[in-house]
Amino acid sequence: MTERPTKRRHIAPAETRRKLIDATVACLVAFGYSGTTTQRVQTAAGVSRGALLHHFPTKPDLFVGAIHYVAEVQAAQLRELAERLPGAVPDPAGTDRITKAVGAVRQAMSGATFLAGVELWLAARTDESLRATLMPAERQVGKELGDIARLLFGEPYASGPGFEIAFDSLLQLLRGLALTGVLRTNPHTEEQVIDAWITVFPALCARTP
Repeated sequence: MTERPTKRRHIAPAETRRKLIDATVACLVAFGYSGTTTQRVQTAAGVSRGALLHHFPTKPDLFVGAIHYVAEVQAAQLRELAERLPGAVPDPAGTDRITKAVGAVRQAMSGATFLAGVELWLAARTDESLRATLMPAERQVGKELGDIARLLFGEPYASGPGFEIAFDSLLQLLRGLALTGVLRTNPHTEEQVIDAWITVFPALCARTP
């Protein structure tokens, strides 16, 4: 009796793309920017060379895809957390709302996806072509996160003239803390720095740029 040939499972293009992005993020975290080669990503994703080149013709294209994925993950987490905050009752000073919003941002800016983004930001400092490729994506990402941040922090902060700069300072602060974490010996420093930012946040929002 002749055996029927085994049918190959058709893999949708979206699934292949997701596999490549997941593999890129994993490689960035495990091997850093310099160690994340297209061959290593292809092997980790378990796809053909043709599939890789179909979705991401160049290495910078692959990294832009990774940055967008990092942003999507962060945005999804922040939206979900933002939907829970309106029901919270802030204290008279409003710091309860701020503390919860900052906690949500910190939660989104952590884990493997965040570390992958950090690897790309660091590499872009000395790689002009990567920097030029990432800048448009970063601007788009920044705008989306800023819109979600207004939902997170709510009023009266979101409509303050200095809100955009205040939120950007939080993002820069969290990235800086992530980069210097391995060098700190005091385990309480990060919380102290965040508490200081929370204290000055209302004044930053009220400040005219």
